[in-house]
Amino acid sequence: MSYALQTLWHERQRYASGVLAVTFSAVLIALQCGLLLGLFKITSIPVDNTTADLWVGSQEVPSVDLGKPIPESYISRVAGTPGVDKVELYVAHFANFTKPAGGTELCYLLGSSLNDDAAGAPVVLTREQRDALTMPNAIIVDESDVKRLGLDNPEGKAKINGKAVTLVGTVRGLKSLAAPWVLCSTSTARHLLGFLMPAEHVTYLLARCESPTRAKEVAAELQSQYGSEMGAYTSEEFSLRSRKYWLFRTKAGIAIGYAALLGLFVGAVITAQTLYSATAANAKEFAILLALGVPRWRISLMVLGQSFWVGVIGIAMAYPVCLGLKYAAKQVGADVDLRWEVLLGAAVVTIGMALISGVFALRSVRQIEPMTLLR
Repeated sequence: MSYALQTLWHERQRYASGVLAVTFSAVLIALQCGLLLGLFKITSIPVDNTTADLWVGSQEVPSVDLGKPIPESYISRVAGTPGVDKVELYVAHFANFTKPAGGTELCYLLGSSLNDDAAGAPVVLTREQRDALTMPNAIIVDESDVKRLGLDNPEGKAKINGKAVTLVGTVRGLKSLAAPWVLCSTSTARHLLGFLMPAEHVTYLLARCESPTRAKEVAAELQSQYGSEMGAYTSEEFSLRSRKYWLFRTKAGIAIGYAALLGLFVGAVITAQTLYSATAANAKEFAILLALGVPRWRISLMVLGQSFWVGVIGIAMAYPVCLGLKYAAKQVGADVDLRWEVLLGAAVVTIGMALISGVFALRSVRQIEPMTLLR
């Protein structure tokens, strides 16, 4: 390995394009995956920003924004399960938002209890904002959606489903992917939804449990007993469920995943071609080694060693670039989630790609004939 690294440094001009190709590929893979995770984290915001341990909704809910109304009477099923401390109602539904100056937007109402110990109240709400939301038809939105909903216009009155609403505050961290999240109380949500939410029905029942372990057990018990009528999920499970739905069953997730694969393919092709050309350029040196009795397998191992170090150096160069681009994306409001799993996965894939490229480069080693090249 050390000899391969020395050779790589000595011939660095030949291998520079391969290193840059690996760097480009690693950056693209990490950023695409990080952007994908950051983007679809938005889809589970209603779940991630509560303190509930358990979510109970309609049968087989694919995502938090696709729940259907269930009877409030189901609350007895949840509350009667050992290990459940508290159960509360939660209303979530799409609605039509009319801007003060005209025009409409689709929004998603999130109506929860506003008590101090409420499991469904978003954690970003202050005590003052919770008090303000107790007023009839009071709403709060993320500050990034104020202009989108026309709420920066002092004239006119905003309406949801034809009923006037009042903006009593804004929050940060609840940016939406599609329809803006609109926070309100359960009573306000019922009033604004009208016939869209049947009487004595809610979208979800939220509960706290004795422990996260007990929450998993309660979800399994409820699913086993009432799985034909309702679905029960832990917060972690429901959050992941929502993200996976948007990732694998929507065109946005497929498109970003395709772009990441395209970057990997382009990097692999450039790296393979670079390593092949560099190996072929060293054919006479390899021929001399073969003539001196050096086994062909040792030369092949050296080529693979060079491929490995090309991958390692490319990753080392890609890391600061990824951090810089993550910071730049944050300045324009984009969340690139470069968690360690993403960075490790990108590193493993990139080194694997470099080694596979090295295997293709071995074809030139197999074609070396000392007697022909040393004439």
